Amino acid sequence: MTTPLSIVDAHHHVWDLAVRGQDWITGEELAPIRRTFTLADLEPEARAAGVAATVLVQTVTVAEETPEFLALADGSTLVAGVVGWTDLTAPDIADTLAVLRALPGGGRLVGIRHQVQGEPDPEWLLRPDVLRGLRAVAAAGLVYDLIVRPRQLPAAARAAALLPGLTFVLDHAGKPPVALGVTHPWADGLRALAALPNTVCKLSGLVTEADPRSWTVADLRPYADTVIEAFGPDRLMFGSDWPVCRLAAPYADVLAAARELTDGLGEGGRQAVFSGTARRVYGLRAPAG
Repeated sequence: MTTPLSIVDAHHHVWDLAVRGQDWITGEELAPIRRTFTLADLEPEARAAGVAATVLVQTVTVAEETPEFLALADGSTLVAGVVGWTDLTAPDIADTLAVLRALPGGGRLVGIRHQVQGEPDPEWLLRPDVLRGLRAVAAAGLVYDLIVRPRQLPAAARAAALLPGLTFVLDHAGKPPVALGVTHPWADGLRALAALPNTVCKLSGLVTEADPRSWTVADLRPYADTVIEAFGPDRLMFGSDWPVCRLAAPYADVLAAARELTDGLGEGGRQAVFSGTARRVYGLRAPAG
């Protein structure tokens, strides 16, 4: 008898444009998501899809966002973890992390992320001040989410090798060039990162790297297969990337595509991808309701 699939959405966002702008939402292509998205918008879609818990991930490099997200999580029966932002290069980062952990909802802080994809230096992660900050993240018992482009994967692998005590979670599979239909050099960089035992990957964000108007599961499969082969289900977790995914597909279609892309895994493997890996890596508690 097949066990019903437990689902954790390990990657989604919210933002309120009345609180602050999102400076990355520019141009005509992103116009459909240039509005406020709240947990109240997400919950009906996530619950209808059978999602039991989620991880809320930072969007902007603004210190005030992380306390706001922790407060949201504290009042939510859906959000089980928060990946926030703080300045990795700040000399007092350890103190800042301690303050965040003491805030309402601070127990749901599970990781830190910086928009490395926007850094012009492809080796930004290897700067001494950044490595010092990453060590503080590890010492706080948190993980580090990597949001990088393919050209930055080699530096990510070197950083992970230098810091074996820190778990690195690769968001959106390292943003492969799905729309171009090519896998190299992205695949080489991905495999080099996956060769390190302290790395994990999110099966997320692929639909928006494809042609948002005409993508098919077949377009995504070569990239998903590469990720599955490199990391294996025990180091792979599903994420919707809602509401960014809405540029290419509604929530239900993103989840359906992920199910189809993992159809070659056994029941245990699928449970890992859709729940077990996220719960273990982020240390997620059971949802409150």
